[in-house]
Amino acid sequence: MNIKILSRNSNLYSTRRLVEAAKKRKHDVQVIDPLKCDLVIEKRNPNIYYKGEYILDTDAIIPRIGASVTFYGTAVVRQFEMMGAFSTIDSEALVRSRDKLRSLQVLSRAKIGLPKTVFTNYSRDVNGVIQQVGGTPLVIKLLEGTQGLGVVLAETKNAAKSVIEAFNGLQARVIVQEFIKEAKGADIRVFVVDGHVVGAMKRQGKEGEFRSNLHQGGSAEVIELTDEEEIAAIKAAKAMRLGVAGVDLLQSSRGPLILEVNSSPGLEGIEKATGKDIARSIIQYIEKNV
Repeated sequence: MNIKILSRNSNLYSTRRLVEAAKKRKHDVQVIDPLKCDLVIEKRNPNIYYKGEYILDTDAIIPRIGASVTFYGTAVVRQFEMMGAFSTIDSEALVRSRDKLRSLQVLSRAKIGLPKTVFTNYSRDVNGVIQQVGGTPLVIKLLEGTQGLGVVLAETKNAAKSVIEAFNGLQARVIVQEFIKEAKGADIRVFVVDGHVVGAMKRQGKEGEFRSNLHQGGSAEVIELTDEEEIAAIKAAKAMRLGVAGVDLLQSSRGPLILEVNSSPGLEGIEKATGKDIARSIIQYIEKNV
């Protein structure tokens, strides 16, 4: 097969591993920078012009689209889909997953466990918002934040009011979420491919840090999921219509709670923690569908 990996940096761990896995299974593979693609749109003849020539005969694409380039990156994915290529991440699912609020609404409708969350139109009733999520401590998240950035833990009512009012004053969209104390600064990243869990790791925030993201200095170790956790992760990926997903969940006294479903999950942390060849699973998913 002819596989294209949409990535801005061919040296990134995830991109390199996907190239290795594709070549190992005897496929032709090329890394393409989505921002350097020109989209040619005409009746019954959609094309992509890249580095002086048209891209032809693409069987499948693997989008590795960063959050900062979602708009154009998704347009490129959509163009490949119009040209008949299979995408490991559907363009509409990619857009849906990048909107934290919309994602939570989709998961809620699918009756999946979530931390209680409040979103307002810059409400002046900050005390009411705080009460809605059960008081402090609480978590405040920028809707556009990634890799743990734009996430604040407010431990007191005064701190929560100050942060929410500051964000409101800047007209920065935020969600306010209950703090799950029993999670103890840890979460679980579950990697789901084609409706099956192919790897899971527990990420622990460094001392004094409630964010467990590896980008924020957290550590990771392999974990064996409970049946309830596995079902929740698979259900979340299905609700978001993602063939490849990184599902982040918290362990709570009322069962697993989904934090986020990532449509472009990194491979480095999960492969090193579990020792599993996740990249191969993604290539096999393509083989099954093309």
